[in-house]
Amino acid sequence: MINFLDLKAINDTFEPELSLAIKRVLDSGWYLLGNETKAFEQEYAAFIGAKHCIGVANGLDALRLILKAFIIKGDMNVGDEIIVPANTYIATILAITDNRLKPVLIEPDLTTYNINPFNIEEKITKRTKGIMIVHLYGQNAMHPEINRLVEKYKLKLIEDNAQAAGAIYNEELIYNNTIYQKSNSEKSKNKRNMLFNNSISNSIQCSKQKKTGSLGSAAGHSFYPGKNIGCLGDGGAVTSDDDELAQLIRVLANYGSNKKYQNEYQGLNSRLDELQAAILRVKLPLLNTYNQQRFIIAKFYCENIKNPEIILPQDNNSSLFTFNSSLSHVWHLFVIRHPDRDRLQRYLYENDIQTLIHYPVPPHKQKAFKEWNNLSYPVTEQIHSEVLSLPISPVMEKSEAIRVVEVLNNFK
Repeated sequence: MINFLDLKAINDTFEPELSLAIKRVLDSGWYLLGNETKAFEQEYAAFIGAKHCIGVANGLDALRLILKAFIIKGDMNVGDEIIVPANTYIATILAITDNRLKPVLIEPDLTTYNINPFNIEEKITKRTKGIMIVHLYGQNAMHPEINRLVEKYKLKLIEDNAQAAGAIYNEELIYNNTIYQKSNSEKSKNKRNMLFNNSISNSIQCSKQKKTGSLGSAAGHSFYPGKNIGCLGDGGAVTSDDDELAQLIRVLANYGSNKKYQNEYQGLNSRLDELQAAILRVKLPLLNTYNQQRFIIAKFYCENIKNPEIILPQDNNSSLFTFNSSLSHVWHLFVIRHPDRDRLQRYLYENDIQTLIHYPVPPHKQKAFKEWNNLSYPVTEQIHSEVLSLPISPVMEKSEAIRVVEVLNNFK
C-alpha cells in the first residue's frame, strides 16, 4: 500500500536530533513558557519574515485569538462582517463565529480553489472589517486586488496560513511572469533517498517577494502533525508586525494574564508547550528543503498524469512550475479533480494507493451551520464533490510516484 502520508518515516529523517530535543526538554524540568518556546518563536518569525511570533495551542486558536484581539482593541465589534472563502476547512469559519462576527462567504476561483479576489468587492458593506484569506492546500491566495481592497476600505487582512508554511507571494509575478532573477538553490539535506535525489536548480528573487504569513495584519499557523512542518501533537502560532496586537494576543493566550494571578482580559489557555517547540526547532531548518521535495513530486505528477478526465492543479495566471524553487505553492496537498471522484478513489484503493478528500462537505452544508444549508455556492460545491488528494510527502520514493501515475493513467 502506498500510504497517503507516512508520518513515522518523515519523523525518522530527523533522528537522532528529534529524540535529543525531547530529552533536552525532559532534562530541563521546564515544560511551558520556557526557552524552547522563546527560541522557536524567534526562529519562526525570522523564517516567515514577521516581527513577532506567538506560539499557541493550535491553528484554530491562532485565528480565534487574532479576531478576539481586534475586538478588544476596538478595531471590530460583535456583529461585524469578515470576508472569507466559501471553500475552506471549517476551522477558518469557526474562528469568526466563535468571536460573534459574521462570515461573508465568497466563491473561489475554480483554477486555484482559493478565494476569487474579483468576487469580493461587491460583498463589502459598512459592517465589513476584515478579509480572511486561506492559502488552501499550500498555494498562495494573496493577490494585488485583495491588497487594493484592504487599502481602499481600510480593512484588516488576516491570513489562514495553516497549510502554506514557506509559500511565496510575489506581486510583480502576478502581472508579469518574466520579472525574476535566478540564483542557486539550497542543496537538499534530506537523509532519505528522495524522488530524484537532487534539489531544485533555481529560485526567484524579487523586491516584492514575501512569505505567506507576513502579508497582512496577522496570520494564523498550524503545526498539526500532518502539516509541512508538524509537531507531535497540536500546535500553532500567530505572526504579526503589529507590536500592540502581538502583545495583546500573547496575554490573551495566557488566560488574559500578563502577570501570574492577575488577569486583565477574559482570555484563553492556548500555549505552545516546550516539548512541541523543541520538536519544531529541529524541523524548521529543513522546511524549505522538504517543500522543494514536495515541489519535485508535484511537478512529476503534473508532467506525467495524462488521463484527460483528471483535472490537475492549476494557477490562474501561469504554470505553477515556471518559477522553480520560489514556491507560490508548497504542495501541502496535491489535489486533483474528477467528475466521478468516488469511483476513482475506490479504484486507487483497490490498486493499493491511499487517498483522502479535502474536503467532502463544504462549510455551508455542515449541520453546524444549518442556517446556511439552503444557500447555493455552486463553484464550492463542485470542488467538494470532485476533489481527491494524492499521496505526496518529502519521503515519497520515485517508484511510488511512478506507480501512482501509471494507475491514474489506466483509469477509465
